[in-house]
Amino acid sequence: MKAYAADGAMAFHTPGHKQGLGAHPLLRDLVTAEGLREEVSLMEELDDLHEPTMCIKEAQKLAAALYGADAAFFMINGTTGAIHTMLLGALRPGDTVLMPRNAHRSMIGGIILAGAKPVFLQPEIDEKLGIAMGLTLETVKRAVLEHPEAKALAVVYPTYYGVTFDLRAIADFVHAHGMLLLVDEAHGPHLRFSEELPLQALDCGADMAAQSTHKILGAMTQASMLLVREGRISLERVREAASLLQSTSPNQLLLASIDIARLQMAENGTETVARAVRLAAKLRHDINEIDGLWSFGPKYTVYDGASGLDTTKVTVQVTGIGLTGVEAEAILRHAYKIQCELSDARNLLFIISYADTEEQTDYLLQALRKLSKEHCRLVLKQAEQALEQLPAVPPQGMTPREAFFADKEDVDFWQAEGRIAAEQLMFYPPGIPILAPGDIIMRESLHYIKSMQELGLKVVGPRDASLRQLQVVCQK
Repeated sequence: MKAYAADGAMAFHTPGHKQGLGAHPLLRDLVTAEGLREEVSLMEELDDLHEPTMCIKEAQKLAAALYGADAAFFMINGTTGAIHTMLLGALRPGDTVLMPRNAHRSMIGGIILAGAKPVFLQPEIDEKLGIAMGLTLETVKRAVLEHPEAKALAVVYPTYYGVTFDLRAIADFVHAHGMLLLVDEAHGPHLRFSEELPLQALDCGADMAAQSTHKILGAMTQASMLLVREGRISLERVREAASLLQSTSPNQLLLASIDIARLQMAENGTETVARAVRLAAKLRHDINEIDGLWSFGPKYTVYDGASGLDTTKVTVQVTGIGLTGVEAEAILRHAYKIQCELSDARNLLFIISYADTEEQTDYLLQALRKLSKEHCRLVLKQAEQALEQLPAVPPQGMTPREAFFADKEDVDFWQAEGRIAAEQLMFYPPGIPILAPGDIIMRESLHYIKSMQELGLKVVGPRDASLRQLQVVCQK
């Protein structure tokens, strides 16, 4: 990129801003003049993401070596694109795939694209936290026994809240039954760089793992990677899927940012991730000294469905001070200028990354102390509503792909009970579907959805975000 910009060739090619010549001042301020000069594509100095032979090929090889993979594919449409590529590259129409219900919405999208048939598994639910954890080996064994035709198990590891489970034992079991292990590891690209953190998915035996290089490391938003182990997986098939799903005009700034993030981890990832682990441990300890607040640690996550914790994910339960997570998020954002990663009915989630220093964690700690002292409620009415439990996995009326392409109609929210969902519905973040296309809509799901809406969680997915109506499959 630098070589082409420095060569001084007059641009009669895309992009239309002509290396910044026609850029609006706002765009120039946003990207910088140098960034615009290098924001070009498909020149002889550069490479083709779809058929890499030069710098992209070399960069992907360096990334694969760093993570112990046989291949790494750079993705410029986020980990959603990596997950879609993973599923499309591993499955065929009609294949059965096992997956936990707390999978991200992108998993459902990949299932629709691949035309696969999902069998949803119930993850363990922590009633105190009110969140889904991981899968147990027994749950996987039971599912394989009931569905011996399954081609793959697709899991989330670690969960959004940093919880891990015995992925190595699960990998050994599914491989012994001729199945693939596909992993949404969006929140785990740093695990490789600390012995104090759980093992990364590939080191547990995963065949493919989709990682968000932008979420936890230093790449730009939308920049992710798909890591692949050869043997059970065809690299050519994955390459074809990636080419099918990605832009033919990839943004070189995004691609370069993945390579730079890889370089940063290769140079000092062990040191910076160790600092994050250390800062998070002290922060968690100090939070637990604050009246009414609680942050669980690795000693808590030792039971069925939980075998470890990425300690750089700091979850803080706020119901002890009479607040919901949504209320606490708003107070922190506007009163103390702190923005958390997410809030749910009971909790806040804070990510401590390689970039943080004591200055950031001290500031957060002081804000949480003020939150407890200045905003504690004696009446817990709203917090009590937050004790609504996640609904059980609903039965399926048809596959997600069949529901996606079916004729649809709108019905009043409560009249949707017993009908087949034609759209996804989730609260974002974390983006875990409460309803997925093809689900038979159960009353307990409707109650949970209304409860979370009343608490102020952001509704994502349905055509009518007010939830007065839901889209369902037309009855014949």
